[in-house]
Amino acid sequence: MNTITEIGAFKAKTHLSELLGKVAQGKTFHITKRGRPMAELRPVPVESRRLNFDDDKGTIMIRDDFDAPVPEMEDFLA
Repeated sequence: MNTITEIGAFKAKTHLSELLGKVAQGKTFHITKRGRPMAELRPVPVESRRLNFDDDKGTIMIRDDFDAPVPEMEDFLA
């Protein structure tokens, strides 16, 4: 189970790179100001992450006749 760790705003600011490394491993932090939780730093859900350029490579097929005339459209092209 992922436990939530509280961390002060100043410490979070000065150790942000380290915190992001822990977040990448699944850890969650509540950032506090004067002891009161103000924000949450947690991993982004997998389905929300940005896709890379070629993530869908191999899933789209373009047929050889892709740009061939459509017989039903001949009346509209004249």
